[in-house]
Amino acid sequence: MAGNENAVGKSKDEKKNGKERKSLLALKSILSFNWKKCNGDSEGAATTPPYQPLPFLSPLANSVVSRSCKILQVEIEELQHQFDSDLPDDVKQPLVYARNFLEFCSFQALQVATDRPDYLSDKDFRRLMFDMMLAWEAPGVGNQMSSQETATSDNREVEDEDSWSLFYSDSTNMAVQVDDKKTVGADSFARIAPACAIVAEIITVHNLFDVLTSSSGHRLHFLIYDKYLRSLEKVIKAVLNFNGLQMVSNLSLAGEETMLEVDGTVPTQPVLEHIGISAWPGRLTLTNYALYFESGMGLYDKAVRYDLASDLKQIIKPELTGPLGARLFDKAVMYKSSSMVDPVYFEFPEFKGSSRRDYWLDICLEIFHVHNFARKYNLKEGQQSEALARAVLGIYRYRAVREAFKVSCSSYKTLLCFNLAESLPRGDAILETLSSRLKLMKSSGNRRGLLSSPSTRRQVIHPVSRVSLCRLGIISCKEVDLIGEATTLVGDVFVGEVNPLENAVKQSIKNIGRAEAAQATVDQVKVEGIDTNLAVMQGLLFPLIKPISHLQLLASWKDPWKSMLFIVFVSYAIIRGWIKYALPVMLVVLAVVMFWHRNVRKRQPLEPLKIIAPPPKNAVEQLLILQEAISQLEALIQSGNIILLKVRALILAVLPQATDRTALLLVIVSLAFAFVPLKYLILLAFLESFTSNMPLRKMSSERDLRRVREWWIRIPAAPVQLMKPDDKKTKE
Repeated sequence: MAGNENAVGKSKDEKKNGKERKSLLALKSILSFNWKKCNGDSEGAATTPPYQPLPFLSPLANSVVSRSCKILQVEIEELQHQFDSDLPDDVKQPLVYARNFLEFCSFQALQVATDRPDYLSDKDFRRLMFDMMLAWEAPGVGNQMSSQETATSDNREVEDEDSWSLFYSDSTNMAVQVDDKKTVGADSFARIAPACAIVAEIITVHNLFDVLTSSSGHRLHFLIYDKYLRSLEKVIKAVLNFNGLQMVSNLSLAGEETMLEVDGTVPTQPVLEHIGISAWPGRLTLTNYALYFESGMGLYDKAVRYDLASDLKQIIKPELTGPLGARLFDKAVMYKSSSMVDPVYFEFPEFKGSSRRDYWLDICLEIFHVHNFARKYNLKEGQQSEALARAVLGIYRYRAVREAFKVSCSSYKTLLCFNLAESLPRGDAILETLSSRLKLMKSSGNRRGLLSSPSTRRQVIHPVSRVSLCRLGIISCKEVDLIGEATTLVGDVFVGEVNPLENAVKQSIKNIGRAEAAQATVDQVKVEGIDTNLAVMQGLLFPLIKPISHLQLLASWKDPWKSMLFIVFVSYAIIRGWIKYALPVMLVVLAVVMFWHRNVRKRQPLEPLKIIAPPPKNAVEQLLILQEAISQLEALIQSGNIILLKVRALILAVLPQATDRTALLLVIVSLAFAFVPLKYLILLAFLESFTSNMPLRKMSSERDLRRVREWWIRIPAAPVQLMKPDDKKTKE
């Protein structure tokens, strides 16, 4: 019986494995068919007349070049002749000739292929771009990729054909198993993708690649890339739709203003505007110049505009909010400017997390930063429009990735170029490089002359982001028209050259690792509880507290001989003028200690600071400690206000006799500073403060201090009148 059961179990396992192998082979054959279909049978396409394969290119590179020739409607020989004649010699060296020629053909083909507004929906276009990346990795005949794929179970028979489905498994993992040879690396993606401005931005292209390949071993599969472009297409259609909806009639948008995002139209996902203790639901709209909020549900009131473009010292940051002004939920964006009395809070309620708030915070900051960038570098109107178009395209890419892959990006991995420049170390160098590139931008009226001179053409930047928005139908094409022009410049990439922006980004990225590692250590040492943080601070300040305690001991004169020796030494140093060297000596000693630790430690791990933690306290005890700390802080502020009010009373002669004495004292002190050398004043102040507790002076010092305290108590405080805020201004 046992043998039969084992045989039956083994038979079931074999059937199950057979089902999985058959489904895997089925998906493999489907993808292989689609590969050949989308490629137009790439091997055959490369040899179809009149496009004869070039001997120095790999089969896939020949396929890409032949399809590029079909798009450009030119012969391969003519395209190669144009490459040889137009481009400089440094990009035609034998070692890089194949790759640079492939780039030349790909960039020109993409320039023409993106002429249509619906090119993102074209499967052939998506497949062609991916094949360009594949061919870029292996452009020559000597480094072509192996097309042989392992098939361990191709010839095995599958006996059972029942209901097991391959769709139960993860699609990304299945793509890795079936299509593991046809993947794209970071370098090829960063080289080809920015050639189409809507697909990628040269500043954030590596971050985009990391997001797309987060689940596939840092290699990009066509299924993931195709999903990203289809999501990007949906975003563009959504933008075109709500720019043409009738609900826009409530907004008085300027001619160059474009709607980028709308939220709050679904009753289950409202947007709440908080001003003071009041809150209203409504619809929030972001344009490339401002935020608009329309209160209401279904029927909306007149929109309130919150400017992001003007220099109004705006502050945009995440904030806590809640009903009646309570700070309970971390799901809001705070906006404040110099034109407003009170800040406004936009709350994005959701059951779990704060992804809506984070998304709106990022896109609002991107528009805010791009306008600051334009003002800082004094960009002209056309240059400013191009920078703004870059930010808009970045927001579209961010939304597409967010909707397709449900991922959130950190500040160093953001897909928004101006936000990234603000967060990256040396991000200002990226902005400076970008501004210098934009200032090279010329109008498109003199294009013919530029094509005749390769060196001149390379120094001219075209408004590629604005052209991309124009071709997609988002903005008007009256001022920008590059359609139909064949040029070696597409997006931010040149044939055979590295863009200066890419160099600036690489220099900044070198410091990211250290910044992230340092931030990780900061997150590790954060502790909770007021008493625990006070204990840590006391342990850190112990090297300073200990010398201060020794000075207090000397000043108390409990050991008269040590105190006397200290007074004599310090007095002699003051008289000889050595006191001015005290601070430099302290700094040099600190530097010597640092160098000593650096040479002795030699990258040994730093020993943790040992702190005796206070007894644990529950939430109620923590609240009581917090309440006590707030009370002490309030008392300290009250004491400071009283001192200031008494000083005000002295200045305004509320008590004439005290004012006369204070004024006379000020005159005496001013004469002393004018005629007495400074070192003697310092010596006098030191002896007065340090000898006040001497046995010979202690009684008289206490008596004088008591008299001063009694005199201070008799001084009245200047009156203060508290006025209620104006209700009309609050309502506005």
